[in-house]
Amino acid sequence: MGTTRTTSAATLLMALALAGSAARAEIKGDAIRIGVLTDMNGVFATAMGPGSVEAARMAAEEFGGKINGKPIEILQADHQNKPDLAASLARKWFSDGVQAIADGGSSGAALAVQELVRGNGKIFLISGAGANQLTDEACAPTSVQWTQDAYSTATAVVSGIMQTSKEPWFFVTGDYAFGHSIEATARDRIAALGGKVAGSVKAQLGTPDYSSFLLQAQSSGAKILAINVAGDNATAIKQAEEFGLADQGIKIVPMSFQNVDIEAVGLKATRGDLIVTSFFEDVSPAARKFSDAFYARRKAMPSQIQAGVYSAVRHYLQAVKDTDSDDSASVMAKMRATPVSDAYTPNGRIREDQRMVHDLYLVQVKTPEESRGPWDFVKLVATIPPDQAFRPLDRSKCSLVGK
Repeated sequence: MGTTRTTSAATLLMALALAGSAARAEIKGDAIRIGVLTDMNGVFATAMGPGSVEAARMAAEEFGGKINGKPIEILQADHQNKPDLAASLARKWFSDGVQAIADGGSSGAALAVQELVRGNGKIFLISGAGANQLTDEACAPTSVQWTQDAYSTATAVVSGIMQTSKEPWFFVTGDYAFGHSIEATARDRIAALGGKVAGSVKAQLGTPDYSSFLLQAQSSGAKILAINVAGDNATAIKQAEEFGLADQGIKIVPMSFQNVDIEAVGLKATRGDLIVTSFFEDVSPAARKFSDAFYARRKAMPSQIQAGVYSAVRHYLQAVKDTDSDDSASVMAKMRATPVSDAYTPNGRIREDQRMVHDLYLVQVKTPEESRGPWDFVKLVATIPPDQAFRPLDRSKCSLVGK
């Protein structure tokens, strides 16, 4: 009889413990609110902007628009690539019950939001911003860098180009965080491979005329011109084509380029270019299915950033569902513990430094004759596995590594 009482008491205590745990693990808000904070109308709007909002909505729709009876709300705001405005909008959203912010837009804006997130512990799903600092010295425990970054992009592009050419480089670099990160990483890789940099100039975001920069590149003696002006790539590459630099033996290399940039410039000006991307529509049947669904809504294929927003929001919502919680720490722990496998990547995971690592793809732009029709822009050259694509953890300055 004593044994029966002891067993019953233990069972009761266990039931009470589980009930307490269930009470704590709940979605406390009246809705699951995700804010897409991005450039809605500026130079990055085509690669991010309304397309990122649509991608987040597509992820929410996969859950039927609600989780455990709580509606999923996708909000949107335009930070105009201004860090102070980005921080202000994020602060207002968080006070209004937004549990997570997606995209982040340009690197300066994303870094400002990440400072806020580090203090309040909210979730930040970074897709647009690529500055290395976001998962290096400025890393935060509830912020994840999902798609591109300067290290992976620049390292792969330089490595690909220098397999066939050791000629000197010249950089036309955007004068902002991502541009600086790309050039610094590229210079390190060029030096490691025995190459040289003949010169560099900085260009303000939204520069309409690159002629003076192109003339400096022309007179530098460089044979590889690195166009490193994300947001203005189409303008700079068109003008380089008009200058006839390729006819003078200068190879034009876009350092950060997407399908939307190829659409803007055209295959004639970009044919043969090597590009690093984390997503394109023909990488898998799942990618094609998602891309076609996106195209039906936007009349354009998704950029890697927009596909990344879909993936990040989907993974976040799955973690909310699995934990039945909107507590940031609980949700992020589940996100880290769960592999990422979806239309964006079949084999992703979130590392200690909050970098979501996954395959990257070295692709080559097709010639007009090779293209089978609209948006058929690239062909696969090589798949770069995560351990080769992203900055090694032993070189990380992130304070979370090893904790």
